Amino acid sequence: MHVNLLVKPASSLCNMRCRYCFYEDEAANRTEASLGVMSRDTAALLIRQALDAAGWDGSVSFAFQGGEPTVAGLDFFRDFTAMVEAQNTARLPVAYALQTNGLALDGEWAEFLARRRFLTGISVDGDKDLHDAFRIDAAGKGTWTRVQKNLRLLQKAGVECNLLCVVTRRCAKSAVRTYHALQKTGVRYLQFIPCLDPLGEPRGQRPWSLTPEDYGTFLCSLFDEWYRDWAAGRYTSVRLFDDYVHLAMGLPAGTCATSGSCGAYAVVEGDGSVYPCDFFALDEWKLGNIHQTPLAALSAGRREQEFLQEGLDHPAPCAACRWQALCQGGCKRDWTTGAQGGRQNYYCAAFQKFFAHAEPRLRQIAAAEQRARRMGL
Repeated sequence: MHVNLLVKPASSLCNMRCRYCFYEDEAANRTEASLGVMSRDTAALLIRQALDAAGWDGSVSFAFQGGEPTVAGLDFFRDFTAMVEAQNTARLPVAYALQTNGLALDGEWAEFLARRRFLTGISVDGDKDLHDAFRIDAAGKGTWTRVQKNLRLLQKAGVECNLLCVVTRRCAKSAVRTYHALQKTGVRYLQFIPCLDPLGEPRGQRPWSLTPEDYGTFLCSLFDEWYRDWAAGRYTSVRLFDDYVHLAMGLPAGTCATSGSCGAYAVVEGDGSVYPCDFFALDEWKLGNIHQTPLAALSAGRREQEFLQEGLDHPAPCAACRWQALCQGGCKRDWTTGAQGGRQNYYCAAFQKFFAHAEPRLRQIAAAEQRARRMGL
């Protein structure tokens, strides 16, 4: 069995004050906003339960996120990986990943991440002006210059990096500019995710809010530039487009948002609390705590099964949609209830616009990839 965990070693604590941070808002909607920095005992228990859940022939993936996971300190990560090495007597495959704002990284971090082979995602929202509009530090200052400096440290050390861009209203209006700014870093693995509005608010009201119209335009413009690079032999991975190509090839998607179902991973908070998804780390969806119930039992429990079943109950319009096989209904966090009571994906119009624009070329790329695989290229 593959055990895929999203670990929040510093809970919602962060050294930045990004204006659009969904997890800060989510944590504020819990009884306890911050569940603290993970103790050594909790980390050791988590490792033991993860390895037990994987079984004798399984594998484990520990992905660290926040808040900001580096707030837990480099010694936490050194200790964590050492404990995995000591406890993993069956020598199961173990993978590490870190999603970070990059602000606290330095040479020591870079050496550690390279040596322990952490796939490291850095959050960068395009160029300096776009990034600094919302990604600010605790003093209210922009962070782009410092993050770029630290990204270069990672690259020099040989750390495998990708970039995560949150698509805000400003980014959406500058798709080509954003794409090329990220390419200029030298990183060729990019992920774009639409920003989220605060829970309980009508969507589209904040300065960073993304409308379906803006998101659809962004996806079309981004795809045109991405396709142009592919056709010219200058491939840059954009995770969303890669997923759609894989689906067009009859292969599984790489993310839950494009797979049509939830349950790709479990979230483990700083105190050992477990939730079914990063977007649903709320009191109502808490599965339990590893200090009281083993991880495997929580994953098989009634509340988890309810969450998974709810994720399969797609909005009614999806059933008759011509793009359903590629779109898969999108992320459950984006399913909204309209004035008439029916549900649909908030970005449904954006995806319809995108697929009408891009589907023939997605299938062209899929066919080319299938030919290359048959030829062993």
